Amino acid sequence: MQLQDKVMKALDSIRPGLQADGGDLEFVRVDADNVVYIKLVGACGGCPMSTITLKQGIERIVKMQVPEISAVEAV
Repeated sequence: MQLQDKVMKALDSIRPGLQADGGDLEFVRVDADNVVYIKLVGACGGCPMSTITLKQGIERIVKMQVPEISAVEAV
């Protein structure tokens, strides 16, 4: 399985929790340094807690499921 496919699978496992709160995420890309870029949308896009959600939630889960990933950043 390619790296992007693994990342997409990990993001899909997170998506229901975000959607339950009226938000979601969109995959943008994985760069050469294995940094994943996503866009937070819906309620997540303007939420003051989005940084915590991104780093302590999304990034932690993605890195657990796909150890090759070095970071997850929002664009």
